[in-house]
Amino acid sequence: MEPEVLTFTIPIESNKIVFVWNITAQLPEGEIYCSLQKVFSQFGPQYSLKLFPNAGVAEPGYYAVIKYYSSQSAKRAQAACDKKKLFQDAPLKVQMCGKQKRFPYKSLELYSNKCQELANYYLGFNGWSNRIIALQNITGVDEDPEEESEPQEQAKLTYLCVVEVTLPHHGVRSRGVGVAEENIQKQNDPLEFISKTGKVQKYSEQRALSNAFQKILLVVFDSGKVAVEYVSGEDDTVDCLTEKELQGLIQVNDFTWTPLNPGEGEDEEDWAELTFHEDTLLLLPLKP
Repeated sequence: MEPEVLTFTIPIESNKIVFVWNITAQLPEGEIYCSLQKVFSQFGPQYSLKLFPNAGVAEPGYYAVIKYYSSQSAKRAQAACDKKKLFQDAPLKVQMCGKQKRFPYKSLELYSNKCQELANYYLGFNGWSNRIIALQNITGVDEDPEEESEPQEQAKLTYLCVVEVTLPHHGVRSRGVGVAEENIQKQNDPLEFISKTGKVQKYSEQRALSNAFQKILLVVFDSGKVAVEYVSGEDDTVDCLTEKELQGLIQVNDFTWTPLNPGEGEDEEDWAELTFHEDTLLLLPLKP
């Protein structure tokens, strides 16, 4: 079997999504969730596990939707758990996701905490590290000083961060850029300014870390061995420059970036597009 290539993006492929149903209401909902997490985490790292109550016309109970980063993890979970009594008297029903309609947007970047979870699983806690190269207040650098601007009721605070991720065992280094912006309600309040500054710096660092991981591909073999490939982005200036040159570009506003809002994309999943075998849940059945 060919190795599987994993990216640091939100998984949306059908073969990475597993449905679990015929979950009875014998146990409390929280206990059911923990039981599902314990069972299905054995097959590989998960992006998400969501538990839903059955539709009103169905018997009391639940069904779950699990997203894996790896299609092989999803296949192993389905093969090992379908029609098995794992934490309840009745056997669970486990099915791979059916065909999905194509999403109108491209794959979304994983948020930084998810990137770290995925890297820790496949590379190990000591298999990678990161450091901040630059953290710059760029408030107002995109404004034209020659243009007359109308007075703004709210001031804005904007930070840019450059982070470098290093994979020492694979000889890979990747840099990422993140921008975060926050409105300041009370311009003369030093406490708010300090609080917002820390918040914006944190968000810009998280975005930069996520951006750095986008250039890294994990090649996972059946044996469990993991290789790494580095793929430069459309504009790889940030990876080619020395730290001194990079600092200079930021200061003279000759650096191109795309502002990102904190948490953007994390809830962009469209669960309504998913289908699987189970009429009682009022979802579309799989096509034969």
